[in-house]
Amino acid sequence: MMQARALILILLCFLLSLVATPAAAVEFAVVGPRAAGMGGAGVAVTTDAYATYWNPAGLAMVKSTDIRIQGTVQVTGRDGIINALDDLKDFNPNDTSAANQAKAQSIANQINRTGATISGAGTAGLYFKGHFGEHAFGFNVSDVATSGGFVSSPLQVTTAGQVNITGQMALQGLEARQAAFSYAYAFADKTFAIGVTAKLIQGAAYTNTTSLQGGKDPNLLDNFGKAKISTSYGIDVGAIYRPTSWLRFGVVGKDLNQPTFDAPNGSVFKLTPQVRGGVAVNPWSTMTITTDMDITANQTFVPGLKSQVLSFGLEQTILSEFLSFRVGTYKNVKDAGSIFTPTAGIGLRVYSFRLDVGGGYDFNEGGAIASGALAWIF
Repeated sequence: MMQARALILILLCFLLSLVATPAAAVEFAVVGPRAAGMGGAGVAVTTDAYATYWNPAGLAMVKSTDIRIQGTVQVTGRDGIINALDDLKDFNPNDTSAANQAKAQSIANQINRTGATISGAGTAGLYFKGHFGEHAFGFNVSDVATSGGFVSSPLQVTTAGQVNITGQMALQGLEARQAAFSYAYAFADKTFAIGVTAKLIQGAAYTNTTSLQGGKDPNLLDNFGKAKISTSYGIDVGAIYRPTSWLRFGVVGKDLNQPTFDAPNGSVFKLTPQVRGGVAVNPWSTMTITTDMDITANQTFVPGLKSQVLSFGLEQTILSEFLSFRVGTYKNVKDAGSIFTPTAGIGLRVYSFRLDVGGGYDFNEGGAIASGALAWIF
């Protein structure tokens, strides 16, 4: 028992020492509809195959075997940019009236705001978990993508036969295409668990500039340009402490070795350590209440913007997990303009098969998160 506590303490001190390390280019993406429906919280509660991403120590907390396939996408807009880009696409440049000229200037001013930026994140993959006694293992073949867009050439309005709105937006992104292998071990009747994940990562880095023009669809997704491919590896380490049957604490450090990838513009994208902590409470056996928070403030692909997410979630299962109902909320505490975004989800289990969906919507900025998954538990 004392040795296990010492190991947990050493790991926690090491992870906390990374808080002062400057972060670069990647925020914490959401994997799986359970986490998506619970506000993006997963560090202390995930004990299935998704623990290969969220916290490898979770693999050892429950003796189970499962295979899961999931896809999650998240878009975050700031300072009204999503609505402004929609207005830009729908703008009629052939209307030369004074009212339409004023509308053009309003659209340009909205997109030119310093804080008017957009970020995207997506995850997808196949995840597996198995066990042997107190030893647990897992692997995933997955893609974790993050991106950002911001105005690089301010929009201008000209009137030469028609009302033209023109400018440019810079786009940056990284796909971490990875094969990850995890191992975890539980101590003292699952009071403590420690896990590690080793990842072979093929990085696809993107840097490009796209034109913005009134009356045309900006179609940002198709304008990231050609990727530059390079390969590296990453190391994640996690721990879970369960002092009682109804309380769990979790902590994970991701990409502790700081893998780097070459970008098309000659720069380097570095994945510096992300540290996130979580707490989970089970007031009764069918309910879970959980919260996560990034301990590190992670930079993103939007210059000057950091990501430090606070998440809350609740899950209630009924009829022996035949149905699972989830609600939650999340907020980037480093973004003064962000609000708590509500989320929800539902899961259906029939014998060994599960179908889960989850998502959320930012009613202020129009951002959203959506996730779906199929699982086979045996």
